[in-house]
Amino acid sequence: MLRLTWVQPEDLLGHELRQARLDGREPKAVEARWRAAGGPDAPERAGASAPGVSRYLRLLAEDLLDELADLPGRFAEDEPTDPTRIMSLCPAWPAPPAGPRVPAERYRAALEAAWLGRAVGCLLGKPVETLPLDGLRALAEAAGNWPPAGYFTARSVPGDLLAAHPWNPRDAAPCLAENIDGMPSTGELDHTLLGLLLLQRHGKAFTTDDVARLWLDELPAGRTSTAERLALRNLLAGVEPPHTARHRNPFREWTGALVRADVHGWTHPGDPAAAARQAHRDAVLTHTANGVYAAMFTAAVIATAATGTEDVHACLRAGRAVLPPRSRLAAAVAHAVRLARSTTDFADVADALQGRYAATHHRLHAVPTTALLAAALTHADGDFTGSVGRAVSGGWDTASAGAAAGSVAGLLAGSPDALPEHWRAPLKNRLASRLADFDGSGFDTLAQLTRRQAL
Repeated sequence: MLRLTWVQPEDLLGHELRQARLDGREPKAVEARWRAAGGPDAPERAGASAPGVSRYLRLLAEDLLDELADLPGRFAEDEPTDPTRIMSLCPAWPAPPAGPRVPAERYRAALEAAWLGRAVGCLLGKPVETLPLDGLRALAEAAGNWPPAGYFTARSVPGDLLAAHPWNPRDAAPCLAENIDGMPSTGELDHTLLGLLLLQRHGKAFTTDDVARLWLDELPAGRTSTAERLALRNLLAGVEPPHTARHRNPFREWTGALVRADVHGWTHPGDPAAAARQAHRDAVLTHTANGVYAAMFTAAVIATAATGTEDVHACLRAGRAVLPPRSRLAAAVAHAVRLARSTTDFADVADALQGRYAATHHRLHAVPTTALLAAALTHADGDFTGSVGRAVSGGWDTASAGAAAGSVAGLLAGSPDALPEHWRAPLKNRLASRLADFDGSGFDTLAQLTRRQAL
């Protein structure tokens, strides 16, 4: 039997029950009906449960998904998705830039470093993105790579340990140090390229409808997951944006929009507010509330880092300025930054974040992943290896957090030559992609293309 991941109602309902508890709805009555009917839990680490269910359970799951969507949430006033409401809640919303433009050559070099840094962080996080934190640590320690200061490797790792903590089965092989031959195709980088293609076709004034049309043209549904797959399903069913983000989509506060944020920051150097607004228009196709805020935060941090004049702490302050102050994401980022400032060993920071969120949040949820990103950047104080290593070492969505940390730290480094050789040399200035327009591109070429969209 073909069991499609991330779309079957009986698999979505368990995730929606968890999301309802997180955003202040009261799902107990709905959950009781699901349990009484014999409904299963959501698969914890896979996109689909192994066995099928009866037609009755599937229909019931569809009805209960719609019933959950109608429940009022107690955080609605503090966590809007409407951009005007978001801005009205942010007392320190960034002002437009007043200074001169970033020097052209410095900006181009920084963009190349950012593309490289994003690839490095993603590549580091890919092999371990399906592992719990103890498994990630065990594999790194067995290879003498803890905390991570280089790519993961299976060399010298005992076979029984690999059996107990298997690498990410879908993407690990080309991402291990012994196998890296250029940057392989990954969803995290393909979405960045798709954002670049969006700007090439529609410019900075693109609409969310433009994003939807581009996806329908260029993004096979089978290459997507979670909120992105459900948004495509909704589009094909005739649901229009931004309802595509809400209709039977329990993943609307996961990390998918954060993954797409970099290009919006890269193309607005020194203008975090414009970067956040642009990231918002992209994000609302698939996400709401904290899922959207994660993208806005990341874009604003990156836009500030792109100037080359601010340290990582100023960049993070700019990101926090676009978060509604009473939102769950704002609280999580503030807590993470405080932890990072007051804790010597980053492993203790990671353990504290796990203790705070692991029982309630999926590993792909945007709130703990963005908190980890903020903590990693703070603790590393802008250092490139420290930033990507810490972001990946904390678990959660390792590839997404590692990629975002690498993008920010690459911009702060200012040029590709400033990144350590052992990180960039295996990439061979070559990126593979399922998007034919970019397959085989060099990072220097991608930097030039990105710069054109900022002019």
